[in-house]
Amino acid sequence: MSTTFQEDISSSVLRRMKEGGFDFARVHPIEFYAIFPDEDRARLAASKFRGESTNAQISARDDGAWSLQVSKVMYATHNGIDDFEQDLEELVEPLGGVLDGWGVTQEINV
Repeated sequence: MSTTFQEDISSSVLRRMKEGGFDFARVHPIEFYAIFPDEDRARLAASKFRGESTNAQISARDDGAWSLQVSKVMYATHNGIDDFEQDLEELVEPLGGVLDGWGVTQEINV
């Protein structure tokens, strides 16, 4: 996926979050996703994320591939998200994986 295309997606998502009243002033667990052809490679990638501000989980997909979900507690900024995605991509691609986007849960204040 081209960097420009990914930046356009992230910019659009961040803009919609702002319009929805997202609280950018505090940290949030942001989820980053990747897909691997097998469990061993997904586990190897997950093992690289052990720390206070990150958590990684893998799960089998219906199509036989494996998903990696990395949760990182951080501020939701374009640069921060882009930097983490680039680092994740450098880890994932040599293992035969591909990035599959990011997301964050937005709390609704009632």
